[in-house]
Amino acid sequence: MFDMMGMMGKMKEVQAKLKEAQDKLKDITVTAESGAGLVKATVNGQKKLIKVEIDSSILNVDDQDMVNDLVVAAVNNAMLTAGERAQEEMKKHTEGLLPNIPGLDLGSFGL
Repeated sequence: MFDMMGMMGKMKEVQAKLKEAQDKLKDITVTAESGAGLVKATVNGQKKLIKVEIDSSILNVDDQDMVNDLVVAAVNNAMLTAGERAQEEMKKHTEGLLPNIPGLDLGSFGL
């Protein structure tokens, strides 16, 4: 027979673990680079851009498009890696809380 009270308790546990994991995402930082390190972007696990570093050697370049492209590439690389790390963190904190349900992706909660 279905244990509704047990399930409700389990859901509260899942919610608490998700909240804990989401709070820790801000502590994850990832730095990615483009242009052989000429541009670096740092993103946290909440996919917020924290810092962009641009090497001074390309700031005086007449090719503004190249600088723009390098910034976009570095930010996109950092966002991708941060997203992967955030999913790993969420999975680690929620592992074993719910049965393996196909299509249920706890890593996407709050990301």
